[in-house]
Amino acid sequence: MPIYEYKCGDCEHITEFLERLNSDSRHACEKCGGEKMSKVMSIFSATVDGKSITNSDSDNCSTCGRHNCSTCGH
Repeated sequence: MPIYEYKCGDCEHITEFLERLNSDSRHACEKCGGEKMSKVMSIFSATVDGKSITNSDSDNCSTCGRHNCSTCGH
């Protein structure tokens, strides 16, 4: 089962959910309980020669790895 990321429309917190392909599951935000969740594009990452790489540029948050992070405060 793939992992999908959803962004809360109320507080903008991003949460990961494990769900079946083409699932029509409804999710609530784990931070505020909001139900306005929308699926977002996940950042692809891989390891090459022991170094972590992503498909985005060097603006990634050093703590959570997201691009232009506003979620974790870094």
